[in-house]
Amino acid sequence: MISDRHFFTEKLLEWNRDTNTRNMPWKGEKNPYKIWLSEIILQQTRVEQGWPYYERFIQHYPTVKKLAAAPDEEVFRLWQGLGYYARCKNMLAAARQITNIHQGKFPDQYDQIKALKGIGPYTAAAIASFAFHLPYAVLDGNVFRVLARYFGIDTPIDSTAGKKQFDTLAQELLPKAHSAEYNQSIMDFGAVVCKPQQPACDDCPLRKKCVARHQQLVSLLPVKTKKLQIKKRYFNYLLLHYKNDIFIRKRIGNDIWQNLHEFILIETPGPSDATALLASTAFKTILGNIPFELEEVSAPLKQQLTHQTIHSQFISLVVKQRPNLPDYMLVPGNSLHKYAFPKTITTFLESHHLQLF
Repeated sequence: MISDRHFFTEKLLEWNRDTNTRNMPWKGEKNPYKIWLSEIILQQTRVEQGWPYYERFIQHYPTVKKLAAAPDEEVFRLWQGLGYYARCKNMLAAARQITNIHQGKFPDQYDQIKALKGIGPYTAAAIASFAFHLPYAVLDGNVFRVLARYFGIDTPIDSTAGKKQFDTLAQELLPKAHSAEYNQSIMDFGAVVCKPQQPACDDCPLRKKCVARHQQLVSLLPVKTKKLQIKKRYFNYLLLHYKNDIFIRKRIGNDIWQNLHEFILIETPGPSDATALLASTAFKTILGNIPFELEEVSAPLKQQLTHQTIHSQFISLVVKQRPNLPDYMLVPGNSLHKYAFPKTITTFLESHHLQLF
């Protein structure tokens, strides 16, 4: 096992130096702020999608102090389209922690980094190793997969025992003098060679001693115990126009899209016909006896989140009398670009030729 571990580490470093051509703007970065920003953006986001957001954030907020001083709404607008908006909220909170507690200087100790809002063990290890060359091994989905396959580990990665086992192994494999290079190597290797689907096993430099390859377990590893349950939700949005204005509100509470804006929402248990919806008690609660004119009913839109599928339709209405909607604010229709919306709403607005960026 010791020789296998030595072979594993040496081959990964060799592959990184001789073969790895994966190019990303934050690769090799030593600035902890930029490393942190890239890691937060890439949580639950593909590199190709996150790349332009990273560059926009660096352009708008070149330092952590600039980010900490930015208005929340401005930052959420820049984040719009990335999803998982709690990341953005936590990122702002962490930037302000760094400014207020650490006088604007990014902390250089693992425990202090991990104490920042929204930073877990993986992100803390990435910042600590890449920026400060501290000996902390990263453990993300790519790393779990590479370790599980090479060493033939079938302990579920989402179990307490599995997390402990993989964390211990990852730390033991880490060459302390080359922590940054090794961490980058194993993450890139999992992304371009030991991929979830159709891994490049025939060209893999680790194939000689890979347990999964020799025992035909590649498609079975890593193991997870929990099966993702996808919930379906049906959102019916009313674009209620009064004069040249439209009603919107900011989503609050412990639900998806917190701090983003939306139109008047009626959520139903299943798909709802627009005619039936406009005759429903829920709709009458909103408008009462105020007469309205139906302008348009959109084609259904679907947005896939990790745990939910959101089905949306948009119903445009015009009223000549202002309804009493204390939870909503009335804003000019031509100022919607100033507000941050969920992707499903921006998709609808962009289809109606409104530019939101």
